[in-house]
Amino acid sequence: MDGSVSRSEVVKGIVIFDTSYRNTKKIAEAIAETLKESGISVDTSYVKDVKEPSAKDYDFLVLGSPTKYGTMSFTVNHFLGKVKSKEWMNKPFAAFDTENPENIEKEAGSAAEKIAEKLKEKQMNQLLPVLKAVVLGWKGPLQEGEIERAKQYAKELATKLKEQKT
Repeated sequence: MDGSVSRSEVVKGIVIFDTSYRNTKKIAEAIAETLKESGISVDTSYVKDVKEPSAKDYDFLVLGSPTKYGTMSFTVNHFLGKVKSKEWMNKPFAAFDTENPENIEKEAGSAAEKIAEKLKEKQMNQLLPVLKAVVLGWKGPLQEGEIERAKQYAKELATKLKEQKT
């Protein structure tokens, strides 16, 4: 056997993030850690360390960015250009960002919403609404309770991923 039988039993994904002041990294790590605690295999990578994402290695993608000027970082936008529609089509994804409360209140644009839009254009399946983690000020810190919210989001994501696999 080529091992494909045991591979199909394991859900494996990748959490990719960009970060400026480590806030988005903290959210990514909380999501990845919670997915692992839920029995899902996860790799976590800083976006600049991912050369080309291979869909054959992963069942799902979680992508996050800080919101800068109402959109995702240039690096995440560039990364999205490397995500090949043919390979990733129909695979599930989730998107998250970090943004300040003023941006959320004004609905001034969100990195996570832009990421979700681009991944849906690639015909990937969004499993959950985007997660917007609140950062106080330009550099942070994260608002109290945001790590717990990210963990709860990851628990919901794990449930959805397991439902899809059965």
